[in-house]
Amino acid sequence: MQGQLPLDGMPRRLYSCTPSRLNTWLDCRRRYRFTYLDRPQPSKGPAWAHNSVGASVHNALAGWWREPYERRTPLTAAILLTNGWITEGFRDAEQSARWLGRARDLVSGYVATLDPSDDPVGVERTVATRTRVIALSGRIDRLDRRGDELVVVDYKTGRRPLTQDDARSSLALAVYAVAASAMMRTPCRTVELHHLPTGEVVEWRHTEESLARHLARAEEVAMEASEADDRYRAAVGERPGPRRPAGDRQAIGPAEVPADVDKLFAPSPGPICSWCDFRRHCPEGQAAGPDRQPWDGLAE
Repeated sequence: MQGQLPLDGMPRRLYSCTPSRLNTWLDCRRRYRFTYLDRPQPSKGPAWAHNSVGASVHNALAGWWREPYERRTPLTAAILLTNGWITEGFRDAEQSARWLGRARDLVSGYVATLDPSDDPVGVERTVATRTRVIALSGRIDRLDRRGDELVVVDYKTGRRPLTQDDARSSLALAVYAVAASAMMRTPCRTVELHHLPTGEVVEWRHTEESLARHLARAEEVAMEASEADDRYRAAVGERPGPRRPAGDRQAIGPAEVPADVDKLFAPSPGPICSWCDFRRHCPEGQAAGPDRQPWDGLAE
């Protein structure tokens, strides 16, 4: 075939991913496989109450910025939170109601510190960028303009206090900054974590060099994951898995894969295994930590 490049000279297909996908590969390759490759996806455990709180708060804050200026008040934030409250994972209705009250206080107290006239550049804004290896995309909680620069803002509702190192080391925040800068053609080096339970804002200002290091790290991780993906698909192909009985979330287990492929996606047992959605399918994870109730992640 004259004029065609040999196989080893062909450009490699870009690996499409999000920071969450890359971080899942780093955290646990078995969880990565269950999340992104096995189809149908292995059945998950019950929803977590702390995730319900986090999602409810994020949704309310996003909705608050979409309200007309005159309605951007603490009361509106509380109403949005109440109307969009997610009840999954709580022990009972009483616990859900108690946390609804706490979350109302969080969002109303937080928006009271904001200038409602200072419209963000984006809310729940999807940004994307490409390198020679990866096509990265992700969604930013809030993108602010401060002077001549953009600032990436990420809301946090967990019980653990945050440190500057959390902002500095975050692959996701760095990638968001790079992507936002490229899309908006505006410098973006500052990333912030807004911890609603304490009211603290943790900031880190990147340099061009530190952003480049994060992007290079993302490429490195992506190449590892992409090679494993290719080997998985070569072995498993696109064969359909067993049919899921209607309404039965317990019926789907992991896909059957050759031993050498399973080894590529070995688990990383540790304390976090207690919180894994796929714990029921992982003997190593079950041995690494105790079972947790869906509401155990709440700070009570």
